[in-house]
Amino acid sequence: MTARTPFRHLIHIALAGVFLAAVPHLAAQAKFDVDDPKFDDLQSPEVGGNTGKKNWDPKDWLEVEVKFKIDAVRPDAKFVDEVRIRWYVAVENPESKGYWLLEKEVTHVNVPVGEDIYASVYLSPTSVMRLSGGERASKAVVDRVGGEISILGTTNYFSSKGKAGWWQSGTLSRSDKVPLLNKNQTPFKMLWYDRYAEIQERR
Repeated sequence: MTARTPFRHLIHIALAGVFLAAVPHLAAQAKFDVDDPKFDDLQSPEVGGNTGKKNWDPKDWLEVEVKFKIDAVRPDAKFVDEVRIRWYVAVENPESKGYWLLEKEVTHVNVPVGEDIYASVYLSPTSVMRLSGGERASKAVVDRVGGEISILGTTNYFSSKGKAGWWQSGTLSRSDKVPLLNKNQTPFKMLWYDRYAEIQERR
C-alpha cells in the first residue's frame, strides 16, 4: 500500500477485514434436528465368552435414548469435534411423594454430519430395584425425560412429555442417590458401537 492510497480505501479495507474475521464464526453455527427421547428396558448382556460358568440371572437396565442429526456446520465439514448433552430424568421418589430429578452431562466427540446418531444414558439394575422395588425394570418409574444438546454454541432441547425446561421446576428434588450412567459405564459399551456418538473419556 502506498502513501497515495485514499483514506476511503483504507476504511473499505478495514471493514472487509472485520467481515472476513466474522465469516468463520457465522459459518460455524450448527443446524441440527433432535427427535423425542425414548426409554426402554434391556437385560444385562452375556459377554466375554464365559457364559454358563456363573450362576447368574440377568437383571434389567433402563435405557434412555435420543436421536439427532447434524444438518450443517460449514460447507466442507464432515464431523463436529464436540457435542454436549445435558440429560434430565424425572423418576418416582421411592422414599416419599413426588419425583427425583436425575442429571448427567455427557460430551461426545468425532460426531459425523448428515447421519442419524444416537446418544443414551442408563439406570443400572440396582437403581431400577431401588426405584421400583423389584428386579424387573418398569418404565413406569420414569415420569419424563428431557435434555439439552449443544453444538458450536447452538442449543436445542428435547422432552418426552410436556414443554422443554420442566427440569427447572422447583417441585422436583435433585438427587444423586440414583446415578445416571453413560453407555461406556455399562456392559453395553461395546454393543451397537457405531449406532451411538463416541463418548469423550476423562483423562
